[in-house]
Parts: sequence; C-alpha cells; structure tokens
Amino acid sequence: MWFSTKAMPSYEAILSATASLTASVILLRTIANDFIPESIKDRLFLHLHKISSSLSSQLTVVIEESDGLTANQVFHAADVYLGEKLSSSTPRIKVNKPQKEKRLQVTTDKNQEMVDVFEGVKLKWVLLSTSRNHVLKKNNKNGVLKEEIRYFELSFHKKNREMVLGSYLPYLLQKAKEIKEKNKTLKLHTVDYNGTDYWGSINLDHPASFNTMAMDPAVKTALIEDLDRFSRRREFYRRVGKAWKRGYSLYGPPGTGKSSLVAAMANYLKFDVYDLDLKEIQCNSDLRRLLIGTGNGSIIVIEDIDTSLDSAEDDKVTLSGLLNFIDGLWSSCGDERIIVFTTNHKDRLDPVLLRPGRMDMHLHMSYCTFSGFKTLASNYLRIQDHQLFGEIKGWLDKVQATPAEVAGELMKCEDPDVALRGLIKWFHNRANTERQDGSLNI
Repeated sequence: MWFSTKAMPSYEAILSATASLTASVILLRTIANDFIPESIKDRLFLHLHKISSSLSSQLTVVIEESDGLTANQVFHAADVYLGEKLSSSTPRIKVNKPQKEKRLQVTTDKNQEMVDVFEGVKLKWVLLSTSRNHVLKKNNKNGVLKEEIRYFELSFHKKNREMVLGSYLPYLLQKAKEIKEKNKTLKLHTVDYNGTDYWGSINLDHPASFNTMAMDPAVKTALIEDLDRFSRRREFYRRVGKAWKRGYSLYGPPGTGKSSLVAAMANYLKFDVYDLDLKEIQCNSDLRRLLIGTGNGSIIVIEDIDTSLDSAEDDKVTLSGLLNFIDGLWSSCGDERIIVFTTNHKDRLDPVLLRPGRMDMHLHMSYCTFSGFKTLASNYLRIQDHQLFGEIKGWLDKVQATPAEVAGELMKCEDPDVALRGLIKWFHNRANTERQDGSLNI
C-alpha cells in the first residue's frame, strides 16, 4: 500500500494546528471565567483541562483527597503548601477560620491553576472535583447521596518524572509540615466521654517558656538538650526498634512549677497537651481508646500520679493497664509522643513506673534557689540586680520558699524597692513560723 507525501501534513502544519487549538482552549477558558455561570463553569473547565493536557508532552499526577476512608497526606500537604504560594494575581481563593483556631486558613479554590518552580522546573497545579452518587435505601424507598470528590492534578514535562516523585513531593510534604507547625494553635485536651475518641479540647494559651521558668539552670539546660535530641531522632528510634516516645517524671513540693514546666515544654516543641485524669476513666479499654485518640507530636500528662491510681474507684484503671498504656504494644500506635508524670511524693510511686523506658528522665522541681529568684525578679520586676539581692540570697539559704510563693510576693507591687522589701518581710514571718515548729534551717 502506498501513501502520497502530498496527502501527509507537514511537521510544521501539525505544530501550528496544535498551537492554534491550545490557544483556542486558553481563550475559551478566559471567556468561561468572565461570562459563564459557576455551575456550568466547573464542568466546562474540566473538559478544557483534559483537552489541553492530552495535546502536550506533559505528565499529570492525580492526587486524590482520600483513598477510601484513609486521608491522603500528599493532598492535604499540597493544600497547605499551595495556600502559602498564593499570589495577589490569583483570581479566586478560599478563606476559612475554624472555631478554635486563631488564624485564617487561606487555600486555593477549585479550577485555579497555580505554577510552582522547583530546581528550575515549572510544575502546574490545579484543584478539581467531581461527584459520585450513592443510592441509599430506607423504608423501601431509594434515595441518592451526592458525594464530592476533590483531587489535585500536578502537571510537568515527562522527563522530570523521577525528580518530582523522588525530590519535589517529599520536599512539599516537609514544607507543609513546617508551615503547619508555624501556624499551629496548641490545644489542651481533657477526658470527655462525649468528645471524639473520648477527648475534648480548648486552646492552650499558657505563656510559660523556658526563659520564664524559675528552675535550676543545669536541670533546665539538660531538659532542653534532651528534648532537642528526642525530636530529631525519628530514624534512630526506628532503627533500634523502639517506639518514638520519651518519658519524664517531675517531682517536688507543690508550687515548684511542675504544671508550668509542662506548658513550657509544649510551647517549645509546638506539641498539644493531653491531660489524662485517671479518675475520669472507667476502665482499661477506655484507657487504650484514649491513647489511640492522641495525636502525633503530643505530650500526655498524668498529674499527681501517686494519688491518681490510689483514688481510682474499684480498680477501674489498674497499674498493669497503665503500664501497657506507657510502653506496651498500644504505646507504639503513634509517633513523637512524650509522657509526663507529676508527683509531690516520688517515694510513694511503685518502682515499676519509674524504670528506664517508662520514665527516661527524672527532674527534681526544688524550692526556690537564688538563680530561680533572679529569673523571677527579671520576669516580674524587670531588674537584673538590686542592693537587696544579697539579703534575699541569705534568706533563701535559710527558709524554704517555692517559686510560686516568691512570685506571689513580687506581684504585689511594680516598684522593685517596695516589692523586694515586702518579700524580705514575708521571709521574716515564715522564719518565725518555722522557728516555732523547729523546722528553720539555721
């Protein structure tokens, strides 16, 4: 069979026709944006997008919002990442503010093309949606439930396939994580049997930081270094076959800042806090459900652990159940978790609660020291030194005072002279009381 060369279009003619058709698609898209109703525009845009994609050497990656019941992390990461990439020329954006969040969430709207550049390669994103009907039967009657299915299409030249899959998408996931951590509103979760997974939450607005903590400087430094080491060792924990978690016990008299230290840790790490009140839990199986309901990157706190187990009614939560919660198989169902026990009486705890692997670091929250006092003076009075500091140091060597008690005296007046003399007077009164009962340290 023979073919005449005159009947075959030239390469230039094919290229010209393709360019002309592509230009027509772009023109129709512009007209659609300006004149066609929104309900029709979505369907038309989808068809034009498919025609445009089929005429190029582009590869398109489809990223659906979910895979069955499982959320697609790449989709949600792209939503966060592209929201930060929106420019002033983007014609349509979506703005949302969840009830318990502080910041507006800005994301791209459907059918808005966005171009990102990575390692000199242009990558085109567009959010699309389609619908799926589900037939429901109730009381011998049929109904139809319409479900919206959202997905991103990421288009780029086919030669960049390995770079996109091997470098760009992992980069996007990491950047999205950083953006979420930067914008994260910390939550305080408490046991609530009416809440999701038995948890209810409010915003955690505690202002505590390591700079404001009146604690031993060496203990503070050791804790910060330990937290930093824990945060960066994901692969280490995976390599050695251990769950990515860390346990801390905070012990010392009431008023020494144990709860404030938990808040400072949460603010430092950008971790949510789960306040686990054992007295509110009905049984060990509920304890497991609560554990599963905690998020990654979180601090689980059991305050006054020495009294919590003793006061649990009818052994609803047993010691063995708590141990399984801390380091049993269920403890490995999440990543980057910190467990904190607080107690006023460490000597009353069962030793099995404190062994390494359950509680990895023990922090003594002591009575106020002179270095702790100077931190409080800086926080409350904004002074670094004063002529009365020497006298106060002498009192701290003789009289036991918690940081909370010292802070309470410093809060009574903004004038440093008046506040410090008031603190010295308080030391006099405490010393007289301790002298009467024989506890003064002379």
